[in-house]
Amino acid sequence: MQKEYRKWRSPSLGKDMQLLIFGDSGAPVIVFPSETGSYTEWEENGVIDALSEQIHLGYNQLFCVDSVYQRGLLNESLKPEKRLTCQIQYECYIIEEVIPFIKEQNEHFFMMTAGVGLGAWEAILLALKHPEDFDKVIGVSGEFDIRKYLNDHFNETAYYNNPVDFVPNLNDPKILNELGNLDLRLVSYDNDPHKESTERMSRTLWMKMLEHRLDIWSVEPSDLWKLWGEMIKTHII
Repeated sequence: MQKEYRKWRSPSLGKDMQLLIFGDSGAPVIVFPSETGSYTEWEENGVIDALSEQIHLGYNQLFCVDSVYQRGLLNESLKPEKRLTCQIQYECYIIEEVIPFIKEQNEHFFMMTAGVGLGAWEAILLALKHPEDFDKVIGVSGEFDIRKYLNDHFNETAYYNNPVDFVPNLNDPKILNELGNLDLRLVSYDNDPHKESTERMSRTLWMKMLEHRLDIWSVEPSDLWKLWGEMIKTHII
């Protein structure tokens, strides 16, 4: 399996950002790590191996990006306003740097994104805010309400980064039509601590008649990453 490491100084974030690329063709997938992970997380936890056939046969090329959660959203030493500023900078990094980089590497027309935990929130959030850039989104065991990370602070920036808040108020027909073209997948399991959050996100989407797939697995996992790998493999096809 082809694997490539890349790093550049991000103008959006003012720091070096790293990523791993797996495969050399197929529909590109931006992979967001969980709240505790980095750009190596999916490889270290066996998800890349679970997707090896997709990658080897050229169906998908994975771009595993790093996160800034520990620097931003989860950094309790910063005021919530600063944490949100970091999130906006990260959004710029993905939209203005990573996506153009991917398009230089891969001319495939279909762009996907996926993540677990806060990575699922990131994937869903960016697709909802930039539907013109994405075609399919897979959010696994996601936490889609970030209020609990902001010490009850809530302003306009927090609102537009909290999909369960801003989606119900979307009324522009053009935006709703663009969102309606997204293939949205919300995946969880019976005893998932984030099952309620996933189901709430699903209800929020249905409020605006945004079609999507909610998939709750009836399993009791002994190895979460193995389960998550199976879920992603099922929905990436």
